[in-house]
Amino acid sequence: MGKAPKKKNLADKVRKAKAATEIKNNPFEVKINRKKFDVLGRKSKHDVGLPGVSRSKAINKRKETLLKEYKQKNKSNKFIDRRLGEYDAKMTPEDKILQRFAIERQRAHGKRDVYNLNEEEELTHYGQSLAEIEKFNDTVGSDDESEDKGLLSAELTASHFGGGGGLLRKKTAGGDQEDEQGGQKTKSRQELIEELIQKSKQEKRERQVQKEEAQELTEKLDQDWKSIQALMVKKTPKAEHVDKPEEKAKPEEYDMIVRELGFEMKAQPSEKMKTPEELAKEEKEKLQKLEADRLRRMMGDEGGNSVQSQVHMSADDLNDGFVLDKHDKKTLSYQDGKWNIEEETEDDKEEEEETGEEEGSEAEGENEEDDDDVEEEEEEEEGSGADEDGHSDLESEQESENEENDEEEEASSSRQQQTLSREELKAQQEAAKAELPYTFTAPESYEDLKDLLHGHTPDNQRLIMARTQKCNHPSLAAGNKLKLQKLVGFLMEYMGELATRSPPELCTIDKLIPELYALCQVFPEAAGKSMQSILGDAAHSMEEAVEVKGHAAFPTLDMLFYLKVTALLFPTSDFRHPVTTPALLFISQTLTKCPVRSLQDLTSGLVLCCLAVEYVSFSKRFLPELINFLSGTLHLAVQDKASTGCMVVPPFRLSGKYSDLLVLSDSESCSSWSKKNLPLSATQHLELKSDLNKDHYRLNCLSTCLDLVKRCCLLYKDLTFFTHIFQPIRTLLSKHLCSQMLPSTLQELHSEILEAISSASVTHTRLVFEKKKPIPLKLFTPKIVEVLDYGKKRGCTREEREKERLKHKYKKEFKGALREIRKDSRFLAREKLNEVMNRDADRKRKVKELLGSLATQEGEWKALKRKKRK
Repeated sequence: MGKAPKKKNLADKVRKAKAATEIKNNPFEVKINRKKFDVLGRKSKHDVGLPGVSRSKAINKRKETLLKEYKQKNKSNKFIDRRLGEYDAKMTPEDKILQRFAIERQRAHGKRDVYNLNEEEELTHYGQSLAEIEKFNDTVGSDDESEDKGLLSAELTASHFGGGGGLLRKKTAGGDQEDEQGGQKTKSRQELIEELIQKSKQEKRERQVQKEEAQELTEKLDQDWKSIQALMVKKTPKAEHVDKPEEKAKPEEYDMIVRELGFEMKAQPSEKMKTPEELAKEEKEKLQKLEADRLRRMMGDEGGNSVQSQVHMSADDLNDGFVLDKHDKKTLSYQDGKWNIEEETEDDKEEEEETGEEEGSEAEGENEEDDDDVEEEEEEEEGSGADEDGHSDLESEQESENEENDEEEEASSSRQQQTLSREELKAQQEAAKAELPYTFTAPESYEDLKDLLHGHTPDNQRLIMARTQKCNHPSLAAGNKLKLQKLVGFLMEYMGELATRSPPELCTIDKLIPELYALCQVFPEAAGKSMQSILGDAAHSMEEAVEVKGHAAFPTLDMLFYLKVTALLFPTSDFRHPVTTPALLFISQTLTKCPVRSLQDLTSGLVLCCLAVEYVSFSKRFLPELINFLSGTLHLAVQDKASTGCMVVPPFRLSGKYSDLLVLSDSESCSSWSKKNLPLSATQHLELKSDLNKDHYRLNCLSTCLDLVKRCCLLYKDLTFFTHIFQPIRTLLSKHLCSQMLPSTLQELHSEILEAISSASVTHTRLVFEKKKPIPLKLFTPKIVEVLDYGKKRGCTREEREKERLKHKYKKEFKGALREIRKDSRFLAREKLNEVMNRDADRKRKVKELLGSLATQEGEWKALKRKKRK
């Protein structure tokens, strides 16, 4: 056998390994930070620095702080082991256990013996330790409890806790004597236990009897004491009570105020405000109810006039709404040996009569049903309310007897009413048929809308549209929103058709405009698109006419209606609006490109001028086309066109066939003229048979033009170029249209316009260049700043130097913090990359293992298959 190898010492191996791993440092590369003196409580930063040591320290510090935070990020809980030496790798498990045990003993020793002066001495009393005696202190019980309560007898303890041996020994010793004397048998253990139980029960019964006797004696003593106590109290005789009446203490002012506040009316919660969806649902239900009642009356049903039958009440109904206003039962009291019965006073009777009258009026108010529609013009339904029985279940017997006596009279009167209702039944049916229905379905096409409104009066057409909106509210069904959006376009088209009829149905249009406005408020986008399409088609038609003929005709009455409705439905004061801006541009183009060839065209132009003034009344936007058209209209009333010296701009001409449209044929027609508004129907058809009628119409046009000029003066009076704008109009009015040739009404307008133009102040000035400070030439003289040594400036105050120092310190700290943040980010990025690389490597390894196992399984399976073939 060979020699056994020698065992090497483990300490020598560790020492050699440490010596091999030690880095041999150059002493000249060692950096030592020296400190002048030590300060207690301050951490020392002057360590011996070696090349690369600071970097490794920083990395280790980040591993202990930043890396732990990163690993514990997004964790629901944290478990930190704070035991001594748990994270110290240099300590062995035995050292950790010993140090922990020593610290625990120190803590226990410090708490227990902190006030102990004599550690070895032990205080005793009669040979017993005081520490042991303190553990068995007996508490003093009450008088009812016995002294032995809670303690076990010696026999019971011996029998149960001693295994029964002591009890058996005691009994057997006595039993031997008895056997010797009387020859009795020895009792068994079970019999002894039963005797012990009986004995304990007997003792318990005796204690209970003693307790009951003590309780009875106590009660008897209390009764005797009460009888004696009554004799000891001094009572005043009854006569003194009668002679000296009790004086009631007057309540204090504060108590009276508190009681008054208690009886004051308290604030009551108001009813909950209903949402638009709830209101729409209620309106629809109301209309459906009215329509059902109308159909019932149309079919000849008399159920609405009959007395309402008694409402069925369920057996589970608690009748929570029933309230007794007054307690009817009389109260009884016993005073001075007699029964005291409260008599009903006159005030109580009056209160009962008042409450009865109020109940009757409330019942009548509840019985009346309001069948009016939401609109104010809807008719009330006849016979829709059913008279309810106003009697309650607590009526007096006298009233019930009176009703039984009057049954025959009521039966006879009801028969007369039935005969009358049968005679009027046919008239009621005809009235219900002629009545307007309450529910309507939304039209799906324009033809459906025309059929729905055909043959109805303007008021009924408005009611039909209002009820259609209520019955088809968007919140009631899914497809109602789309139906009402289509209805906006259909209604606009229908109103345009009413304007083109001969004669135009302007009254019907006026009635339908509020319903169109309501639809526009609910569906502004649909209304805007419909109006945009109408304005776009009209502008396109006008452009085509100008390209083909060189001029275009004035718009018809339906287009004028659409322009008017645009100002009502959409805001005109916006700087740019998708509907009103195209409408205003269309008006401007019409006033420029449409020539005036007749009084009918002039009427259309003046209507467009009125609409233009209405459009710019809030924004005060300047329209040169408007001023130009008004100036040309005044030029049509001048007889001598050559002497004016004014330049006429299209659509007007200085001379020609249509340049004298407003020149009067007879100057005496002014005396018989009275001011009238221009009719809108004149834009479509105008018939003036006599020259007098033509002159009167010319004066109406001139009056409208002057009125518009006055409004424009008030509108544009704040403009800087006001005088330049109205200079041609001022020349025409002052020199060529003399006020002596006009009626008195027009003379007043003439003078007001001239006064407004002349009183306007000239606010414009000559155009000059804006005065600016000249820019100096660049100087190349260097700026000399005296600097002290060490980079400090001269002449700075103490505050400035402190400010510069703080700025420098801030920049330094900021750069350091930024550098540390970058290092932390790079450290975390490296750690994350290492995690990803480790996961990938682990995954590759597992995949290789799986593929290898699969390959071996495949080889084994192929070998087994070849073996089976062989």
